[in-house]
Amino acid sequence: MVDINHLTLSYTPSEQEHRYGDKIHLLSQPFLQSLLARLCDQTTGQPAINWIVEHLYQELAAVVVNAEFEQLQTRINTRMIDHNPEGVFEGDIVDPDSRVVLVDLARAGMLPSFVALEYFNHVLNPRHVRLDHIFINRAVNEANEVIGTHMAGHKIGGDIEGAMVLFPDPMGATGGSMCDAVNVYKSTISGTAKKLIALHLIITPEYVHRVTAEHPDLIVYALRLDRGLSDDEVLASVPGAYPGREKGLNEHQYIVPGAGGLGEIINNSYV
Repeated sequence: MVDINHLTLSYTPSEQEHRYGDKIHLLSQPFLQSLLARLCDQTTGQPAINWIVEHLYQELAAVVVNAEFEQLQTRINTRMIDHNPEGVFEGDIVDPDSRVVLVDLARAGMLPSFVALEYFNHVLNPRHVRLDHIFINRAVNEANEVIGTHMAGHKIGGDIEGAMVLFPDPMGATGGSMCDAVNVYKSTISGTAKKLIALHLIITPEYVHRVTAEHPDLIVYALRLDRGLSDDEVLASVPGAYPGREKGLNEHQYIVPGAGGLGEIINNSYV
């Protein structure tokens, strides 16, 4: 007889209230918020920077797996099988044959993507887990204003048919890089993904508005929403209540309060 306690595991992540729609998930987890605050602190440097990023993405990946991946009933003999015939576990686990494509948006997304790759290789069948690379960066004018994105190329290892396609990228600022990356998979790569999911540490209202407009099927998970340049009434309101007045980007399209350039501090390379 199977223990019903082991079947049909349910999971609902703790989330903050907002008005952005059901594809946007703003997590409400004090422990992760505390680690993220330390990451953003101007006194935090290497090697603490990368240690924090690694742990935040391990936790964020776990939330996404719990909430979005399919389960499969399994049966295994435990180490107690030699002593008791009931030493058998039968219950639901994450489907180990889930197909996963991780997308590294170089350079800020390099470390998070490799962390997620190692994580998934321990939980899933490594033969079904792949890491792709897109070389993309902001395009700016002479006034250092963001005017778009520049994609230098990509290394994509195959189709995405039935795959969970994940984009672990720390900062969702303007949404330009994310939208361009998603476009690559929708327009040039064979197959239809099961889900497209972005994993961020911090996002802005400007990011949310752009990605939901251009890719309404993109699922977004973020630890924090920053809209620090909004007026007091907006800051006292539920996110999304005043969509035209929320502001999280300064004149150079950096997030406020934010964390500065994560690509710079993760790589300790300030170019």
